Amino acid sequence: MADLKDFAEQLVNLTVKEVNELADILKDEYGIEPAAAAVAMVGPGQNEEAAEEQTEFDVILKAPGGAKLAVVKLVKELTGAGLKDAKELVDNAPSPIKEGVSKDEAEALKAQLEAAGAEVELK
Repeated sequence: MADLKDFAEQLVNLTVKEVNELADILKDEYGIEPAAAAVAMVGPGQNEEAAEEQTEFDVILKAPGGAKLAVVKLVKELTGAGLKDAKELVDNAPSPIKEGVSKDEAEALKAQLEAAGAEVELK
């Protein structure tokens, strides 16, 4: 049992170059295509950037929906822009309403815009 644990530890600690060499050996000598195994061998801490949670969101107006006037008024209120600028944002959809906001603020903005009839996306 200890041998298997040592072997597992060695596999987890392989570098990308070593994983590629192992894949070549398994393919050439044993006829095994280890494509999925190479992905699984990325150990903890080696792909932390992909696991980080997004903290800033952009609220994108995809379409104003049927109640365009209500959406224009709401965009004006939410952005602090003038009526003309708010109308341009709505007319030029898809367009960003707010950028770099927190998750809670983005979800609140999305809910308000959708309640007014708009189609909204968070990025």
